[in-house]
Amino acid sequence: MSRTVIQAGRTERQYWRDLWRFRELLFLLAWRDVSVRYKQTVIGIAWAVIRPLATTAVMVVVFGTVAKLPSGGAPYPLLVLSGMLGWQLFASGFSAASESLVGNGNLISKVYFPRLIIPLSAVAVSLIDFLVTLPVLLGLVAWYGADITWRLALLPLFVALALLAAVAVGVWLAALNVKFRDVRFVIPFVLQFGVYISPVGFGLGAVPEQYRWLFILNPAVGLIEGFRWALLGQACESTPYAVAVTVAATGATLVAGVRYFRRTEKTFADRI
Repeated sequence: MSRTVIQAGRTERQYWRDLWRFRELLFLLAWRDVSVRYKQTVIGIAWAVIRPLATTAVMVVVFGTVAKLPSGGAPYPLLVLSGMLGWQLFASGFSAASESLVGNGNLISKVYFPRLIIPLSAVAVSLIDFLVTLPVLLGLVAWYGADITWRLALLPLFVALALLAAVAVGVWLAALNVKFRDVRFVIPFVLQFGVYISPVGFGLGAVPEQYRWLFILNPAVGLIEGFRWALLGQACESTPYAVAVTVAATGATLVAGVRYFRRTEKTFADRI
């Protein structure tokens, strides 16, 4: 007969071991979220491709055709779509993570498992969407006759950086959303505003040089420029500084976000 032993403080001591032990739950939740998202849709997961392509088309017209911003020699659709992939991986990840705890209230109130698994599984869904869209971009690169260089081998580093950034912001917002439901109304505004203050529709080189130092303080700049460098080999002299800002901001936010999440985790079941 199996025996259950309840030890005071065991959860705190073995939290990270439990997180690894419950890794299958993370994959199950991610798969469930993908199934639910595209259930009863006509074209299914093709929406993961259509959404960034449609947004890219609008930005090409606005920034490339109307504003005539420079593209640094790259075809403008590739410039925008390469930045869009990085932005969407980060933005959709932290947006889904921020809603994940409230959306899984029944699960949280019934069984024990490390709650950090829930926002992590939400971010994993955004990775699946990214992997569906990436071959489309590479096909367009080939169609435009652009070169695929050795830099593409470093793309996983920037994908990992985008996921860590999404987790860093997502766990903050997920914990705050349990306490203050206003967060869910703020996030769409942040996403709409963020896409226009980040170099998604234009390259960093299009920003006037005297304002560029201020622009790269936005952590999303280094992330997007990193994707663009890996996919198209395009960068300006400020790109390394922008990437350094992103790495530093992601590390600091991740440590602070996980600590806040862990400190408030015990109250989730009572508040949801």
